[in-house]
Amino acid sequence: MQMPKRLSPLGWLLTTALAAAAAVFQAGAATSALTQAQPRVFFQTDFEAANSLSHWNGETKLEPGYHGGRALAVENNREGSEQSRTASVSIPAEAMRGYLVRVSAMAKAENVTSKPNPWNGVKCMLAIETPDRKLWPQAEIGTGTFDWQRLAFTTRVPMDAVSARLVLGLEQVKGKVWFDDVCIAAVKPPVIRMKTSAGAQPFKGHDLARLRGAMVSPDIDAEGLRVLGRDWNANLIRWQLVRHGRQGQSIAMEEYNAWLENELGKLDVALPLCEQNGLYVVVDLHSPPGGKVTSGGYAGSDSRLFTDKACQKRFVEIWEHIARRYKDSKAVWGYDLANEPVEDYVEEGCDDWQALAERAARAIRAVDPVRTIIVEPASWGGPDGLNDLVPLPVSNVVYSVHMYIPHSFTHQGVYGSGPALSYPGVIDGRHWDKAALERALQPVVEFQQTYGVHIYIGEFSAIRWAPGDSAVRYLSDLIDIFESHGWDWSYHAFREWHGWSVEHGPDRNNTKPLPTPTDRQLLLRKWYSQNQKPAW
Repeated sequence: MQMPKRLSPLGWLLTTALAAAAAVFQAGAATSALTQAQPRVFFQTDFEAANSLSHWNGETKLEPGYHGGRALAVENNREGSEQSRTASVSIPAEAMRGYLVRVSAMAKAENVTSKPNPWNGVKCMLAIETPDRKLWPQAEIGTGTFDWQRLAFTTRVPMDAVSARLVLGLEQVKGKVWFDDVCIAAVKPPVIRMKTSAGAQPFKGHDLARLRGAMVSPDIDAEGLRVLGRDWNANLIRWQLVRHGRQGQSIAMEEYNAWLENELGKLDVALPLCEQNGLYVVVDLHSPPGGKVTSGGYAGSDSRLFTDKACQKRFVEIWEHIARRYKDSKAVWGYDLANEPVEDYVEEGCDDWQALAERAARAIRAVDPVRTIIVEPASWGGPDGLNDLVPLPVSNVVYSVHMYIPHSFTHQGVYGSGPALSYPGVIDGRHWDKAALERALQPVVEFQQTYGVHIYIGEFSAIRWAPGDSAVRYLSDLIDIFESHGWDWSYHAFREWHGWSVEHGPDRNNTKPLPTPTDRQLLLRKWYSQNQKPAW
């Protein structure tokens, strides 16, 4: 196989600096230019060399590979808790710091059993450690029997990464899998931030002191909007355009278009009610075209959105259509382009999230010159995602993240059983308190201060059955942090799923709202009571 050419370190440094400057001052033109460069390769093997497994640990068996030659073979027939077999090799973490890297391999499988959890199964994973956290980005791979196919995913390596391991094999499943033509290569160099000129007030899209509200179900009724807007005094809702279904389900574009039109019809009915109750509205495209239903029961911003040019074209057209539909609506505060975008793999010829978001934003601006455009970072809209994003060269943009860190605490019991975790306390081997939450949100603070932009926390929550008063203490600390930085926010969620509901108590078996307010409800209402209402 032919090895890709390497740029010199000086060449990459110059390219990086130019890319960062252009991203801020030249409308993102550097991104497209950068992707045309030959990638830097951090690791590559086709298992043909005599010593190709000399640095691997674990399962190190070679068998016939893709198009002849040799491949790494991993087989597992063990039962119970030891039902995993993997091979791993260390990758130079220091060399990859800050880079967006693509991990790719050819793989085939035979009789791989069903996954007990979505993250188990055939593993093609990069295990990364920093001084205070562990990351496990991996390819999405099916089960059963399949012939040679390409696996790939992309991930940004943290600037403080201290170690990285490539892991291939089988986790909590039986069967056999082969890997060949493994490569880890740079997609984009580290982002260099250049501070914008101070002085101008950041665009907020409203003249209120703060927007404080909640995410709602698209099936919320008039009474629910009245309670949230009138009784509780919220001044914002995040309205989901969300498609539910069975796990793994995807639909044809014609069916998607019909679904979307039906959902927009629900929003049309709700907007006058939002005006009556003093609620600004974020239009959240929770399920863009090309998404398939995840284990959470809804279609997200993943799957074909970054691998199918037709889906990307339709994505831009949808936002042009939505902007034309709501550009004169008093209640619509902003357009949230995509909920928690997941660009695990970007197909050649397709835009990454930075470029696709810019295309959609420009299409909106051609129709609606003033409405707020809301951009979440890839992947999954978390705080760290802002390390990969640069501001769009488009007017009136607000940047948004979702805060569920530490995830094992906020989501305990959602996807399976596990230990009861309290906040503040030790979670995943680390003490979590308000100071730790501040550190987790530091990328957001730095993004805000560097670029002089406004921040909106689109989602945050803690499961209602967290032990004791853990949930309310976690939420209280987060809101204190949001308020200290002047961020708008919406709680996840009001009258959507009972697990997040502040009207339900801590007993997970009781799925009916309590007759008296919970401490979590009182906390939200305390902050909502400070809200101003829109001028209309």
